[in-house]
Amino acid sequence: MTRKNTIKFSYDSDDAMESCGYLKFTDDSMKSNFLQSLSTMRKNRLFCDVVLLVENTEIHAHRNVLACVSPQLMELFSTDAGTLNGGPTAASDAKLPCYRLNGQITKHGLMYLVEYAYTGSLEVPDEMIRDVYLAAWQLKIDSVVKECARHLVSELEPDICIETRSLPGIERNRRFVQEVDAYIAKNFHLVSETAGFLQLPCVLIEVLYQTRQEMSLVAECSLGRLVIDWIRRQMTDEDVSVSALLERSHMLYLALDNSLQDCADLPPGQESESDLVQDYKRLVLKCPSNKKHRKALKTPGRPRMILYSRDIGDRSDATDAAATEMDWSLVGCSKLSDHSYVALVTLNGNLARLSIQLRLNIPTTPSPINTPDVMSTSVSRDEDLDECQQPELFCEVATMSGPKCGLGVAELEGKLFVCGGYDRAECLRSVESYCPETNSWTQQSNMGEARGRVQIAVIDGTVYAVGGCNGTTELDSVEYLAKTERKWKKMCKLPLARSNAGVCALNGKIYCIGGWNGQSGIKQCDVLKPDENRWFSIAPLNTGRYQAGVTAYGGKLWVVGGSDAWNCLGSVEVYDVEANQWTLGPSLLTARRGCGLAEYNGKLYAVGGSDGTHSLNTTECYDEESKCWIAGPNLTSPRSNVSVAVVQNRLYAIGGFSGKTFLSTVEYLDAATNEWTTFVPQTSANIDSLLENSLRAALQNVRSSSSTSSSPDHLTGNGGAHETTFKPIQTALNNEYNRQQHSPKAIGGSGGVGQQDILFASVQNSAKTALLEDDEQDDHDNGDLNGKGSVATKTGQENSISLLQQLAANKCTEIATAGNHSS
Repeated sequence: MTRKNTIKFSYDSDDAMESCGYLKFTDDSMKSNFLQSLSTMRKNRLFCDVVLLVENTEIHAHRNVLACVSPQLMELFSTDAGTLNGGPTAASDAKLPCYRLNGQITKHGLMYLVEYAYTGSLEVPDEMIRDVYLAAWQLKIDSVVKECARHLVSELEPDICIETRSLPGIERNRRFVQEVDAYIAKNFHLVSETAGFLQLPCVLIEVLYQTRQEMSLVAECSLGRLVIDWIRRQMTDEDVSVSALLERSHMLYLALDNSLQDCADLPPGQESESDLVQDYKRLVLKCPSNKKHRKALKTPGRPRMILYSRDIGDRSDATDAAATEMDWSLVGCSKLSDHSYVALVTLNGNLARLSIQLRLNIPTTPSPINTPDVMSTSVSRDEDLDECQQPELFCEVATMSGPKCGLGVAELEGKLFVCGGYDRAECLRSVESYCPETNSWTQQSNMGEARGRVQIAVIDGTVYAVGGCNGTTELDSVEYLAKTERKWKKMCKLPLARSNAGVCALNGKIYCIGGWNGQSGIKQCDVLKPDENRWFSIAPLNTGRYQAGVTAYGGKLWVVGGSDAWNCLGSVEVYDVEANQWTLGPSLLTARRGCGLAEYNGKLYAVGGSDGTHSLNTTECYDEESKCWIAGPNLTSPRSNVSVAVVQNRLYAIGGFSGKTFLSTVEYLDAATNEWTTFVPQTSANIDSLLENSLRAALQNVRSSSSTSSSPDHLTGNGGAHETTFKPIQTALNNEYNRQQHSPKAIGGSGGVGQQDILFASVQNSAKTALLEDDEQDDHDNGDLNGKGSVATKTGQENSISLLQQLAANKCTEIATAGNHSS
């Protein structure tokens, strides 16, 4: 009897074979042998079942192998989209399916990728890296795309970086874009002289200024951002193409809302409507493609200095907002001469050049304000200049800690108080407040529970957060933060869990109107009496709705727009507290959900929202006399699920969704211009305060540094919100200090530079004095300069504005910084 041995192969996880005898064998060489055999068969056209056609070349291969490395080919083969192509060189293989690959795929690029599919190895000469990158990007071979991008970054040089930055699909690899942009910004003076840069399409821009002093204070990065914003409005709002922008030079002026506007739209009769502007208007009228843009805005009465606080190289790759920033970004900018600038920008994702020329626009009639063309070099102190002669300083409104939608916002002790919201899919517990005086954000105590799609209300300094959503379910919980407390506390629950409800305070009570219960818009309305810690139901809405704007106006509750789960609503309901009754009010001009609603200067404003298809940048204002809604000024950005609040006579719109990205930005309605703006004026006291804290941070760094250098390394100590609010001063002071340490003879020179050195020297000497005094009185270390430390304060108050203006003119790269949010 012959005994037959049985060999069994088993995986380690096969518990059924545990009790049986078996042989486990792993052939480590099989993988390499297998790939080698496949490669040999491909080269000899054995068992090949597909032909790839690119240019005039055929590449034979096996579909299974190619599909394993390329999702694009997997989809192509799976749908059997190939067509038989019996070409003159394919007679013997006429029965094989053939696929022609077009687009950015070249013969050599595809050959390297096919070799990679069969060997797992990629050896590409430098001159072919771009071909391989483009083919891999089109075929979605991410591992090769990533490796090629890494190699391209490591080999960047000024004469090839524009070509690299122009690669199709580069925007999908955000880290790659960031690294290339950072290289270009660092070496922009060399990049701007290369043939690749000079061959880019160029938009010619002329910007008019009132005085030479104003022109001398321009920060080029801020100027570049203003020009990009103008181009973006032309292309998105006015549907102007890039080719149309290239047809002629554009003359722009700074309008009252701190935006650049076309001089063709300058209102007639303005002092700025000089012969230069009138000639330009006649030229534009001859252009057949000319059309009326947004309503004309006047020019400011005084010269202005505009500072953007965003760094041209600071882009996060964690949010969709980064993609938008890359589509409309300032990659690099430099000054060619006193009044001439050049910049590399992306316009809707496409690289282009900006050529910006500053021009002095002398008014046709004498100005009532004496604004000299040239600032006297003998002037070294602000008080020596008449107040009306100094340019006004406007900085960007500081952004929140991150993008947020559906957040609760209210006014609390003269500040914006912001609670919860959601960023993409995450509901938040975070709380922060914005101080208009310092243009800074400060973190507050987190709520006990994450709350998105929430609204808040304030009564006697106590903040109430009502309902909302935690990301998975609607909430019936309510918590409050008392004025004297640092921790949120729970109180009585809502009668019905809901999110996207309207919440507001009226007559010492908190009202919760409508909302979403997880299935539909609800009619139920409730009121909280805080002293009794109880909710009471009131008359229900006539129409169940959520995402409605709700506020108190004229002693009544107004509920505007919203959604019934199927349609956006334009209807309005008004609640009479005494009669406990809802009546229909005048309908909106545009049905909208997710809008903000607030009373401002005696009028009722409905801000932004969505019409169900698009996020809106429109606003509406209720006219008490005509009893109807009229169109209000447009927002600078579309915002749905936006929150609004009135703080210190400004109507703020905070966060929201633009239709593409979640927003961290803030804008406000300026009562003086009746326009929305993202720039806030900086008062002398505010600049002084910011400068003080920057100097304080420098002193702390000097004292705590273990090195022998006396230079303040980064001016980023722990002195509070001011330090990160105005990093332009910090960085500029640091660089100017280092420059003077190496160039002591620069101090005391003539002209503008000498004046700047004198200003800086006086501030620096005061800083050293404060340092000595701090050694005697350590309780000043918290960042508040008082007592004997007021010596530095006094000097800073005397010179801060002039110092800032001069640094802005000469240190533009440092001025464009992203650190405007306290962490």
